[in-house]
Amino acid sequence: MENILPLLIAQVEGNEDSGLVGIGGIVGLAVIIFALLLLVIGLIVALAYGKIWLQAYMSSADVRLLSLVGMGFRQVNPRVIVTAKIMSSQAGLDIDRKVGISTARLEFHYLAGGNVMNVTKAIIAAHRAGIDLDFDRAAAIDLAGRDVLDAVRTSVHPKVIACPDPRRSGKTTLSAIAKNGVELKVRTLVTVRTNLEQLIGGATEDTIIARVGEGIITSIGSSESHKHVLENPDLISRAVLQRGLDAQTAFEIVSIDIADIDVGENIGARLQADQAEADTRKRRAEAEQRRAEAVALEQKNKAEVAANRALLVLAEAEVPRAMADAYRQGTLYAGAHIQDSTE
Repeated sequence: MENILPLLIAQVEGNEDSGLVGIGGIVGLAVIIFALLLLVIGLIVALAYGKIWLQAYMSSADVRLLSLVGMGFRQVNPRVIVTAKIMSSQAGLDIDRKVGISTARLEFHYLAGGNVMNVTKAIIAAHRAGIDLDFDRAAAIDLAGRDVLDAVRTSVHPKVIACPDPRRSGKTTLSAIAKNGVELKVRTLVTVRTNLEQLIGGATEDTIIARVGEGIITSIGSSESHKHVLENPDLISRAVLQRGLDAQTAFEIVSIDIADIDVGENIGARLQADQAEADTRKRRAEAEQRRAEAVALEQKNKAEVAANRALLVLAEAEVPRAMADAYRQGTLYAGAHIQDSTE
């Protein structure tokens, strides 16, 4: 190219000297420059995207070279898109139109902040397991903040959740009390699988753990004796399972298994003993109150007796005074004379 340009310039100068420069010469020069420019651009594109495009072409992934160039302008990582297309092509998903993994959708999901590789792997796993999962639903689950690949794996291979979960609550057993007052400490294992239909907006594992724990406590609390639970622990698990605790959750409960049951304290007997002690203290207080009232009444009666004695003394003191007044007034003698004449 360095040798061509001087020749063209010399030819043009020669034509100028000869006065033969025309429009055809200028157009030819422009065409040559444009061709050289296209050649340079082609070399740049080939160096930047040739290897990726060749990899996609050899893997039968439908990715055009112009699409790769457009990804560069749209700030999309072409390696991620091409890798996802190759994976889907090798898995046979490109020929399945229901799945809908296209280059444009992969780019849109990438620009939306989604995990393209996670979604692609999830769709492939679901396709292999016979689970109906298209790209739109997988992308929606991923953009909702859920791990769609883990959800598909859990749908294929159910996982076990401890109830209660020591990592969340710090407790290892549930405490429930039967009607006879005996405490039972229960450890439960809940087997669940993901419900892809309700994964968006459905409740999480914490809700499953809370509902199962509540159901177990209620079932044990309605038992007449703790012995019935120890004899048939499967009755409790079946009763809890029949309540439909997985409604409006992102999981489907496969089974509820009682892993361990330990007998705790006799809460009923302890409460009765505490109640008896409280009644005893109450009766003692009432007896002390009655004794205090009796003592107070006795003191009151003694005070009344003393008051009456004082009144009696006052009355006895008035008798001599009245007799003295009667002698002075002569009424005592007149009264005696009238009595003698009457006799």
